[in-house]
Amino acid sequence: MHQINSIIEILFNIYFYMIIFYVLMSWLPNVRDNFIGELLGKLVEPYLTPFRKIIPPLFGTIDFSPFVALLVLELAANGLRSVLFYLMG
Repeated sequence: MHQINSIIEILFNIYFYMIIFYVLMSWLPNVRDNFIGELLGKLVEPYLTPFRKIIPPLFGTIDFSPFVALLVLELAANGLRSVLFYLMG
């Protein structure tokens, strides 16, 4: 049980930080055009897109959807841990 919990924790942390780095890259010009930026875009954008469709940018420029996406990701991780804890005893 402890190993499964550790694997889930590691995977969710990796994806959490991928989202944060991708959002921070938007502040720097031309960073998303390199290999790492394109790779992160391919991995993170499919998750962020539904949140961007639901939550419009504030004042047309400030995008809060990544914050909501990170919160949902954390809730999903906690829910998955709880379900596994219940199933494994």
